[in-house]
Amino acid sequence: MDIASIARLLLDHYDTHARRLPWRARPSETPPEPYRVWLSEVMLQQTTVAAVIPYFEKFTRRWPGVEALAAAPEEEVMAAWAGLGYYSRARNLVACARAVAQRGGFPDEEAELRKLPGLGDYTAAAVAAIAFGKRAVVVDANVERVVSRLFAISTPLPSARKEIRARADSIFPEKRAGDFAQALMDLGATICTAREPRCLLCPLAQHCLGRATGDPAAFPVKPPKKAKPLRQGAAYWMERDGAIWLVQRPARGMLGGMRALPDDGWKASTSGHGAPPVAGQWRRCGTVRHVFTHFTIALDVLALADEAPILPTGAGEWWPLNRLEDAGLPTLFARAAALARANAVQTAANRSSPIDASGAITQTDRQISCE
Repeated sequence: MDIASIARLLLDHYDTHARRLPWRARPSETPPEPYRVWLSEVMLQQTTVAAVIPYFEKFTRRWPGVEALAAAPEEEVMAAWAGLGYYSRARNLVACARAVAQRGGFPDEEAELRKLPGLGDYTAAAVAAIAFGKRAVVVDANVERVVSRLFAISTPLPSARKEIRARADSIFPEKRAGDFAQALMDLGATICTAREPRCLLCPLAQHCLGRATGDPAAFPVKPPKKAKPLRQGAAYWMERDGAIWLVQRPARGMLGGMRALPDDGWKASTSGHGAPPVAGQWRRCGTVRHVFTHFTIALDVLALADEAPILPTGAGEWWPLNRLEDAGLPTLFARAAALARANAVQTAANRSSPIDASGAITQTDRQISCE
């Protein structure tokens, strides 16, 4: 393998075929603002480019610079983030924006960038390379795939990551490191894809040891998948005078800091076990399922059969039903709310889920799905 020619070949390809993305400068143009690079990289963690683009455009219209984002109330940022997932990123986004605004701008060194809230090795390297032109080794999932194939790294993930980073370091150029990082990302996203890599179009095909094995898609080698545990819980829909009772979830934990429907205390580690927020006749609307990174939740949705006769206790607010889309509910609770609204009138008595004397949903009812 001719290591020296890899950067030249890939950069030549990138100069012609670089993807046009709203946060990216074209090759040979002035580097994009650090704010736009940082914001896009935070959004792109565990999320596809197609999903991120509308969020990025909405954020940059509303908060065009880091100072504007730093001045924004956290609950507004969390609401704007709703649906993008991994909500700790949104909390770190606000904390980082405030830290950057306080210091007068982003630092341009990778080590200093790592000190900011929410910036790990990857994001710090990406901002340093793309926004500031520093030589920093940027390794995301696409780069990981390209490098593991290029060098036919047979060690299974995650143990292979140290070797992948070392190999990536060996091919990153001193100049145009940001363009090279984005070129690797583009290659992984459009040509060296997870399934059915398009090797005939790859500018690095002649150097690829994975291709030489005859099965480049076998890299990176992944460990056997573990079955995700199933958690079960309940969410409660209470409507009164055209408004819905919403709570704010604790800052730490699943969907931290987000507005949501009240629930029965389910967690990533355990199923729910609490009682409804108020006594009354609860009608079961159905079940929504949602897959998180480490578990799946089956969430029973229950609606109070009449307008709330007793005010719920604890922190919460009555949110206008006709503005529910503005509440910024995370995807799981947005789906639960949609199910409750759709079934508010049509749900029949024979689909009800009774509450036992202790106020808890019976296990038999909890296992029934009305999807």
